Amino acid sequence: MPLDQRGEDLEDRLLEFKARIGKRMEVLPDTRLGRHVAGQLVRSGTSPAPNYAEACAAESKKDFIHKLGIALKELRESRTWLKLILKSDMLLTDRMEPLLDESNQLCNIIDKSVVTAEASLAKK
Repeated sequence: MPLDQRGEDLEDRLLEFKARIGKRMEVLPDTRLGRHVAGQLVRSGTSPAPNYAEACAAESKKDFIHKLGIALKELRESRTWLKLILKSDMLLTDRMEPLLDESNQLCNIIDKSVVTAEASLAKK
Protein backbone atom coordinates (compact mmCIF):
# COMPACT_ATOMS: atom_id res chain seq x y z
CA MET A 1 0.00 0.00 0.00
CA PRO A 2 1.43 3.44 -0.88
CA LEU A 3 2.49 5.57 2.07
CA ASP A 4 -0.03 8.31 1.30
CA GLN A 5 -2.84 5.71 1.25
CA ARG A 6 -1.77 4.45 4.69
CA GLY A 7 -1.85 8.03 5.95
CA GLU A 8 -5.38 8.49 4.63
CA ASP A 9 -6.41 5.18 6.21
CA LEU A 10 -4.99 6.29 9.55
CA GLU A 11 -6.75 9.63 9.30
CA ASP A 12 -10.01 7.77 8.55
CA ARG A 13 -9.47 5.53 11.60
CA LEU A 14 -8.82 8.56 13.79
CA LEU A 15 -11.97 10.25 12.49
CA GLU A 16 -13.97 7.07 13.12
CA PHE A 17 -12.49 6.89 16.64
CA LYS A 18 -13.53 10.50 17.18
CA ALA A 19 -17.10 9.77 16.05
CA ARG A 20 -17.34 6.65 18.20
CA ILE A 21 -16.12 8.56 21.25
CA GLY A 22 -18.80 11.19 20.68
CA LYS A 23 -21.55 8.59 20.39
CA ARG A 24 -20.47 6.73 23.53
CA MET A 25 -20.24 9.90 25.60
CA GLU A 26 -23.86 10.72 24.81
CA VAL A 27 -24.95 7.63 26.74
CA LEU A 28 -22.78 7.97 29.83
CA PRO A 29 -24.79 8.32 33.03
CA ASP A 30 -25.86 11.84 33.94
CA THR A 31 -23.92 11.80 37.20
CA ARG A 32 -21.13 14.04 38.42
CA LEU A 33 -18.52 11.44 37.41
CA GLY A 34 -20.27 10.65 34.14
CA ARG A 35 -20.36 14.30 33.11
CA HIS A 36 -16.73 14.83 34.12
CA VAL A 37 -15.47 11.77 32.23
CA ALA A 38 -17.60 12.63 29.20
CA GLY A 39 -16.17 16.15 29.05
CA GLN A 40 -12.59 14.98 29.42
CA LEU A 41 -12.98 12.16 26.92
CA VAL A 42 -14.71 14.34 24.35
CA ARG A 43 -11.72 16.70 24.50
CA SER A 44 -8.98 14.08 24.42
CA GLY A 45 -10.78 11.64 22.11
CA THR A 46 -11.59 14.19 19.42
CA SER A 47 -8.13 15.78 19.42
CA PRO A 48 -5.92 13.09 17.77
CA ALA A 49 -7.53 13.36 14.32
CA PRO A 50 -6.90 17.08 13.83
CA ASN A 51 -3.45 16.79 15.42
CA TYR A 52 -2.61 14.01 12.98
CA ALA A 53 -3.85 16.17 10.10
CA GLU A 54 -1.61 18.98 11.34
CA ALA A 55 1.34 16.56 11.52
CA CYS A 56 0.74 15.57 7.90
CA ALA A 57 1.11 19.24 6.97
CA ALA A 58 4.12 19.82 9.22
CA GLU A 59 6.74 22.36 8.19
CA SER A 60 9.66 20.18 9.26
CA LYS A 61 10.51 16.73 10.58
CA LYS A 62 10.73 18.16 14.12
CA ASP A 63 7.31 19.77 13.71
CA PHE A 64 5.94 16.46 12.40
CA ILE A 65 7.30 14.59 15.43
CA HIS A 66 5.96 17.21 17.82
CA LYS A 67 2.44 17.14 16.37
CA LEU A 68 2.36 13.35 16.22
CA GLY A 69 3.49 13.37 19.85
CA ILE A 70 0.51 15.51 20.78
CA ALA A 71 -1.83 13.10 18.98
CA LEU A 72 -0.23 10.20 20.88
CA LYS A 73 -0.53 12.00 24.20
CA GLU A 74 -4.24 12.63 23.60
CA LEU A 75 -4.81 9.00 22.57
CA ARG A 76 -3.13 7.80 25.76
CA GLU A 77 -5.30 10.12 27.83
CA SER A 78 -8.38 8.82 26.02
CA ARG A 79 -7.34 5.25 26.73
CA THR A 80 -7.11 6.05 30.44
CA TRP A 81 -10.61 7.56 30.49
CA LEU A 82 -11.95 4.52 28.61
CA LYS A 83 -10.38 2.25 31.22
CA LEU A 84 -12.05 4.28 33.97
CA ILE A 85 -15.43 3.86 32.28
CA LEU A 86 -14.87 0.10 32.28
CA LYS A 87 -13.56 -0.03 35.87
CA SER A 88 -16.44 2.02 37.21
CA ASP A 89 -19.09 0.10 35.21
CA MET A 90 -20.48 3.26 33.64
CA LEU A 91 -21.15 1.45 30.34
CA LEU A 92 -21.36 -2.18 29.35
CA THR A 93 -18.02 -3.86 28.71
CA ASP A 94 -19.07 -5.17 25.30
CA ARG A 95 -19.76 -1.60 24.16
CA MET A 96 -16.47 -0.22 25.46
CA GLU A 97 -13.89 -2.93 24.83
CA PRO A 98 -13.83 -2.47 21.03
CA LEU A 99 -13.23 1.25 21.55
CA LEU A 100 -10.49 0.54 24.08
CA ASP A 101 -8.92 -1.94 21.65
CA GLU A 102 -8.97 0.67 18.88
CA SER A 103 -7.34 3.22 21.18
CA ASN A 104 -4.58 0.68 21.92
CA GLN A 105 -4.04 0.02 18.23
CA LEU A 106 -3.98 3.72 17.37
CA CYS A 107 -1.50 4.39 20.19
CA ASN A 108 0.77 1.65 18.85
CA ILE A 109 0.61 2.96 15.28
CA ILE A 110 1.30 6.58 16.23
CA ASP A 111 4.01 5.57 18.71
CA LYS A 112 5.77 3.56 16.00
CA SER A 113 5.52 6.53 13.64
CA VAL A 114 7.08 8.83 16.23
CA VAL A 115 9.93 6.36 16.88
CA THR A 116 10.55 5.96 13.14
CA ALA A 117 10.51 9.73 12.53
CA GLU A 118 12.86 10.35 15.47
CA ALA A 119 15.27 7.70 14.18
CA SER A 120 15.18 9.30 10.74
CA LEU A 121 15.87 12.72 12.23
CA ALA A 122 18.76 11.38 14.31
CA LYS A 123 20.46 10.02 11.17
CA LYS A 124 20.85 13.52 9.75
